[in-house]
Amino acid sequence: MTTQTATDTGQLTGTYTIDPSHSRIGFVARHAMVTKVRGGFNDFAGTFTIDGETPSASSAELTIEATSIDTRNADRDAHLKSNDFFAMDEYPQLTFRSTAIEQVSETDFRVTGDLTLRGVTKPVTIDLEYSGSAIDPWGNLRVGFEGSTQVNRKDWGLNWNTALETGGVLVSEKVTLEFEISATKNA
Repeated sequence: MTTQTATDTGQLTGTYTIDPSHSRIGFVARHAMVTKVRGGFNDFAGTFTIDGETPSASSAELTIEATSIDTRNADRDAHLKSNDFFAMDEYPQLTFRSTAIEQVSETDFRVTGDLTLRGVTKPVTIDLEYSGSAIDPWGNLRVGFEGSTQVNRKDWGLNWNTALETGGVLVSEKVTLEFEISATKNA
């Protein structure tokens, strides 16, 4: 297996398919003002095109199945799928489509795009770090990116909450979205 460093990004030009079995799309929200709850989505698909010579010509698309939400608690997952949060019966998918990609350093990229959930589309910017590439045991060129962004869930109509007797609320408005992406280059 060979590994390329970040200085080889010009050699990475091409279209890639996200490998969901080696990737994670997750989130973190503060719960009861004292701890953080982590969750993720188990069913998603996406592609992106890298233009190594002109990174601004790159693009990315991602589709997430809302029903695949997983916080390791069935009752919480059912609540998140309900109309209080994702309203997955009416809005079964979350989507992201890039509108701009900027290389900000040798290994860092800023991906701006439209995030749609609950029928609401808002711009978000995700800072991603290129973590390298390798030829996997099956001969595929595989690349990795990791990053996150913080959003206010109320911007997409996820308004449900309940006040705590001690002050504050049960679920934070700010949610961190986390991306750990492994993708293989299309033939």
